[in-house]
Amino acid sequence: MTSFRKTIYLLISLFVMGFFFSFYAEAQRVRGKRPVSDRNRNRVDSLSSDSLVNADSLAMDSLALDTTPKKEPLDAPVIYEASDSIVFTKGGFAHLYGSGKVNYQNIELTSQLITMNMDSSTVFARGVADTTGVEQGTPVFKDGETPYESKMMRYNFKTKKGFINSIVTQQGDGYVTSEESKKGANDEIYMRHGKYTTCDNHDHPHFYLKLSMAKVRPKKDVVFGPAQLVVEDVPLPIAVPFGFFPFSSSYSSGFIMPTYGDEMNRGFYLRDGGYYFAISDQFDLKLLGEIYTKGSWGLSAASTYNKRYRYSGYFNASYLVTKQGEKNMPDYMVSKDFRVQWSHRQDAKANPNSTFSASVNFTTSSYDKSSLSTLYDPLSSYSNNTKASSISYSRNFPEIGLNLSGTFNITQNTQDSSVNMTLPDLNITLNRIYPFKRKNSAGDQKWYEKISFQYTGALTNKVNTKDNLLFKTPFSKWETGMRHSIPVEATFSLFKYINVTPSFQYTERWYTRKVMQHYDYTLKEAVKDTINGFNRVYDYNMSVSMNTKLYGMYKPLFMKSKEITIRHVVTPSVSYTYTPDFGASRFGYYENYVYTDEDGEVRMVEYSPYSGMPYGVPGQGVSQNISMSLKNNLEMKMASDKDTTGYKKISLIDDLTGQLSYDIARKRWSDLTLNARLKLTKNYTFNMNARFKTYAYKFDENGRVVESDRTEWSYGRFGRFDGYSGSLSYTLNNETFKKWFGKGDEEDGKNKGKKEDTDSEEDEEDEELSNNQNTQPKRKTEDAKIDSDGYLAFQLPWSLSLSYSYRIQEDRTKDINIKTMRYPYSFSHQVNISGNVKLGSRWNITYSSGYDFDTKKMSMTQMNITRDLHCFNMSCGLVFGPFTSYNFSIRANSAMLTDALKWDQRSNTGSAVTWY
Repeated sequence: MTSFRKTIYLLISLFVMGFFFSFYAEAQRVRGKRPVSDRNRNRVDSLSSDSLVNADSLAMDSLALDTTPKKEPLDAPVIYEASDSIVFTKGGFAHLYGSGKVNYQNIELTSQLITMNMDSSTVFARGVADTTGVEQGTPVFKDGETPYESKMMRYNFKTKKGFINSIVTQQGDGYVTSEESKKGANDEIYMRHGKYTTCDNHDHPHFYLKLSMAKVRPKKDVVFGPAQLVVEDVPLPIAVPFGFFPFSSSYSSGFIMPTYGDEMNRGFYLRDGGYYFAISDQFDLKLLGEIYTKGSWGLSAASTYNKRYRYSGYFNASYLVTKQGEKNMPDYMVSKDFRVQWSHRQDAKANPNSTFSASVNFTTSSYDKSSLSTLYDPLSSYSNNTKASSISYSRNFPEIGLNLSGTFNITQNTQDSSVNMTLPDLNITLNRIYPFKRKNSAGDQKWYEKISFQYTGALTNKVNTKDNLLFKTPFSKWETGMRHSIPVEATFSLFKYINVTPSFQYTERWYTRKVMQHYDYTLKEAVKDTINGFNRVYDYNMSVSMNTKLYGMYKPLFMKSKEITIRHVVTPSVSYTYTPDFGASRFGYYENYVYTDEDGEVRMVEYSPYSGMPYGVPGQGVSQNISMSLKNNLEMKMASDKDTTGYKKISLIDDLTGQLSYDIARKRWSDLTLNARLKLTKNYTFNMNARFKTYAYKFDENGRVVESDRTEWSYGRFGRFDGYSGSLSYTLNNETFKKWFGKGDEEDGKNKGKKEDTDSEEDEEDEELSNNQNTQPKRKTEDAKIDSDGYLAFQLPWSLSLSYSYRIQEDRTKDINIKTMRYPYSFSHQVNISGNVKLGSRWNITYSSGYDFDTKKMSMTQMNITRDLHCFNMSCGLVFGPFTSYNFSIRANSAMLTDALKWDQRSNTGSAVTWY
């Protein structure tokens, strides 16, 4: 009996000890006191009121969980995990330590410390302070796609309501922060003591609107009560009783806030205000208006369109009514102006056989003087006196070798309001055809198989008038013509080294009218009579040309120790051209009329009825012209210092060409022209052209200086130097000096190439993002560079562009030297300078100026200074010279606030006037 009791007692003791140790082990495992491999494993559990299953053990904790059946409070399971540990306590609480994460439906909460109440479906999250007192792992709550940052928050999964302290959320281009806020069931947020700013430093923004109370609907809008503007923690005396900011991450329509100001002649104004229509992803429309207190007003419509892989473009039309002076007064004036701008580009992938493009910039002559945008821009009215517009279309038919192209051109001069319009200008080109070439050739090519011809045709219809008479000019005043050209040529080899090219050129012109002249004795002048009808004018010429190449290789005597070879390439060419006399009476291209002048002398005047026509008229007299040219190229080849097996080429004279011709029929030489081109550096080429007169000066019977029939060569002189002109330009910057005096150029070049490629890709991405979503590009940051000594590298990016132009020519305004029969030479030259200096990462200065040595005056000097103020931008522009002026501006960088938070100050156009 005793042994039996001992056995029973032993079994009971073992059972109690086993139960105790199992409970102790389970408690230790739950508290994270387990091996490192188990401690770092995340926990993923599913919460419900019926059961809570532990993923690591099937055993249930009777102390922490209540197994009494309850009504299910949630519609979906809650998934949670933690990087450190998960501890369950009494009352249905679960504590997540170390980067905790909770997911419920589309709700996600991350924080360093999270406490969940399983019964009430609530959660509490906060950050944990490190050893320095800085909170780490603060809560980030995300409902859908909208994230909220805070320091502490409580949230109920069932009601979808919560309380958030120190919330930070980004809406559009701005940030909304608040000390205390409540989240509603429909994702709206009610705030108290909030801030709205576009400064990305939302913890301590440079400026913000201090909101007493606000309601935020994410991605929709924010409505707030009394608010005050604060700049650099200084409250400004600027407040609003209430406000509204719309938010939209999608492409949407909306109002455009106008800008305001004061103009001396037109009064106070509101301009550039209107409405933006987001019609579709491929097309939009912007309507703007402007109004002035003295009666002037204007309207404009702009549209941007883009269809991927097809076409893209921009269209803008503006209409201005400008009223100056007082009504019923002599100085009262009303002008009506308009402007049309259109730019269209077809994608190369759209159609390989046809292209369409447009570049239109048409304005009335006084538009630039009336528009406020150009009125305060002196360069616009100072230099842009000529505007050109064109619309072109081309179509290629590769099956038959035919190309058609049409162009509509308008050129206008805003100074005299003249307009030259061509509508249309058509061109037809047929590829070169070899009519005698065999389809299946065998053996050497026959001489007649090299004969080919080509056809080109052109049609034009143009008028030259004033802009106010452009649409009132009758069609009979337009100049219409068509030209056909057929060149026939072949190429043969003479003595294997000389290329001989005979050719025949036939040109025919069709005109719709001709202008006859006769002398009217009543009016005492020639009277023109236009005769409409079909007129055919043709001419032809024949020519033959020969050219070859001569090569010379030699080594300099003074450099025999080095492997240097100089190659001289000479390309001589000569051509002969014959043109018949199309001024003969049988052609009818020239007419004459006879009249008697006041002295009783009979005079005859010769003219052409087709003078001034689009494609001209054939010339008079037989022409037999021999043209000669000699082209030289000089290169040096030497062993490379870096590569023992390689050579490098150095261009000594890239091109030196002399041209001269002789007219056999007139027995007269042309002037000698010399053209030189030198490659001074890899990226810079120097060009120079000079002219030498062939015939000497003489005095005629009236004592005037004219050219004689005697050449300068007969006097033993080369020719009379007529002058030459040229220009030099070069750009200096940090890289230039680094290449000249620095070290490690090759490494820097490679790094620079990689950096430029990266920057270009980032720029393209930012540009595409800006175009597609109408958002500001993200601010880029890069690590500071360290020099070889470990200090912060000094950087001052700058560039300086210098250009120098000169001209030497005979000054015929002065008296000629009778002994040398030479006029004195005049020398005119100008120098221009432009560049920029970047002082630090935020200051940038650009400048341009020049000096004219003839007038001994400075040209227009400009300087623009900009300062990046993080969330603001400051710019100052100064202009010195004929249009002295200044402008100063501070604007918010945000696209939404750039027209609301700004200050502009400009000088008036009248301030540049000098009064006498």
